[in-house]
Amino acid sequence: MAVVEQLIRAENDGSVSFGNYELPEKKKLENFEHNGNILKVKTFKDITKLESNENFVYESVPGTAVTNFKETEKGVEFNVDGATDAQITLGLLENTEYNVFVGGASIGKMTTNLGGKLNLSVELSGDAPVSVKVEC
Repeated sequence: MAVVEQLIRAENDGSVSFGNYELPEKKKLENFEHNGNILKVKTFKDITKLESNENFVYESVPGTAVTNFKETEKGVEFNVDGATDAQITLGLLENTEYNVFVGGASIGKMTTNLGGKLNLSVELSGDAPVSVKVEC
């Protein structure tokens, strides 16, 4: 999968794609307007982070490339790729139980903490993107 050279872009289906895990130094893009929200992305080889209206949405360590990131009333879904396995943190509703699917397979139910954060690990190799779906 290709990294997102422009750091963040809007897709025709209403989703966004962001992140470039090949950058040696941190780059950021602020004030990206999408569906009435102001997005900010920071990305490079060590971390990728997305904020919407100054609220935490997504973070991966190390950096990743995310395509077709879509938030819904039930949760989020996206495809992720990176050079190595990644620890992903998502900003969701606090104290809410979610069904989590990675690569189309259920990895079980997870509950967010008081801050609404949910952590999961995704095995990545840089060969192909892995789908992630988190829904309540």
